[in-house]
Amino acid sequence: QVQLVESGGGLVQAGGSLGLSCVASGPISRVDVMGWYRQAPGKQRELVADIDSDGDIKYTDSLKGRFSVSRDNAKKTLYLQMNSLKPEDTAVYYCKLSAITMIPFPPRRRDYWGQGTQVTVSS
Repeated sequence: QVQLVESGGGLVQAGGSLGLSCVASGPISRVDVMGWYRQAPGKQRELVADIDSDGDIKYTDSLKGRFSVSRDNAKKTLYLQMNSLKPEDTAVYYCKLSAITMIPFPPRRRDYWGQGTQVTVSS
């Protein structure tokens, strides 16, 4: 089965940096879009940034300039570099994969979510 494993979250002071990574594994035929979302307590999950197979990137406007997303297609790995962190960036960060997967048959595009990684920014 397809799995997404996120790592890199933690506690950081305001103004600091953190890097997240997400590794996809399993019966994946083609990775289309990989993205980062976040959910703060009491709020809806929101897009941070995503990147498609052509390398086109979409950021939430408010995070442009501080956050940077990238991916390694060969490793099926997604990265997020977060700089100049603010307390309002505190949230659980989730990785999302949209891919053509072979199981269960027939192959088709499916969406998967990671388990989430906590990012806490102290003031």
